[in-house]
Amino acid sequence: LDIDAWRAMIGFVGQETFLFNESIYHNLGLGKSGATREQIEAAAVLAGAGEFIERLPDAYETAIGDRGVLLSGGQRQRLALARALVRDPQVLLLDEATSDLDSRSQAMIQASISAMRGIRTVVVVAHRLSTIRDSDLIVVLDAGRVTEMGSHNDLMEQGGHYADFYATELGGPAA
Repeated sequence: LDIDAWRAMIGFVGQETFLFNESIYHNLGLGKSGATREQIEAAAVLAGAGEFIERLPDAYETAIGDRGVLLSGGQRQRLALARALVRDPQVLLLDEATSDLDSRSQAMIQASISAMRGIRTVVVVAHRLSTIRDSDLIVVLDAGRVTEMGSHNDLMEQGGHYADFYATELGGPAA
């Protein structure tokens, strides 16, 4: 594959989101040159952003302020996810995309990720293990090496690093 073809297959959402002091429509359209209104709105719905966008004074034409200052952190992250989905990537890479969100916003993004099952490959990099609990395959890295792989239940049964981390996140001893 040439580099442009490879990049076209990947959508990325990081922990830090940058939004311009433009309309939501403009910000989401940056995900793909020539994206149609239908593609932008479909991506927003899939990202769990469609409902809050429609409640804004000018819906998709609402200006969101420098860096999206007029929106909550969860709304900004859902727009970042929608912008990546406008590209209709085969692989969606989420790098700590929910780390700074409250539980409600995280749950909304988790629901969006679950809705993508079977549509595209989603790779989630996370320290918050509740973010990855329902993943088909969890890969645990320690000092740059793979130490464990499996589903949540498999890894909990193994009683290794993942089980210890998960117990710590829940505030109790490992199961």
